Amino acid sequence: MNIEQARFNMIEQQIRTWDVLEPDVLELLMVVKREGFVPEAYKNLAFVDTEIPLPCGQWMFAPKMEARILQEVAVKKHENVLEIGAGSGYMAALLAHKARHVTTVEIEPELKAMAEKNLAANGVTNAEVVLGNGAQGWTAGGPYDVIVISGSLPVLPDAFLQQVKVGGRIFAIVGESPVMFAQLITRTGNTTYDTRTVFETDIRPLREALTPSHFKF
Repeated sequence: MNIEQARFNMIEQQIRTWDVLEPDVLELLMVVKREGFVPEAYKNLAFVDTEIPLPCGQWMFAPKMEARILQEVAVKKHENVLEIGAGSGYMAALLAHKARHVTTVEIEPELKAMAEKNLAANGVTNAEVVLGNGAQGWTAGGPYDVIVISGSLPVLPDAFLQQVKVGGRIFAIVGESPVMFAQLITRTGNTTYDTRTVFETDIRPLREALTPSHFKF
């Protein structure tokens, strides 16, 4: 397989066609080598339009999802980013190339170790992988400029709204299968937020996510 040709085809055929057109995002996908974050058994799928299995029953997003998230949150060089769900470390690596610092929280020790190893091997020095359950918020190191939640949530816990700075953005996929909404939530003031639905999708929920009661008395 010609890796660079496969990467180019991924960008042109999957990512551009999903309305990811920001030149700096497309360039970053050339710079951060996705295959360096894919488990050995699935290297041949590194540039395919599919989710990739990870240990502990977790998954890497499809490439177009990663690219779209990156475009929507539009991280700037001075910003601190929180990611919930490190996975293989690839999303953290993409974010770290644009941010001042990334804190990525991972609930599975095996994945924490994998993400740390992959980030180090790919020369990413401004991302820290923390072991913990961030599904209901993460106060350490906050408030953050950008929060990316790498898994779906039935509802977005209020804690996340408190942990983003005014002017900051949260990317979250909210709802229950089969229809979920990818949302960009911008904090516009102390108590005000602007929520924009970016697209519909259906992805696996974050481990330990809060489940709303379906019974109302």
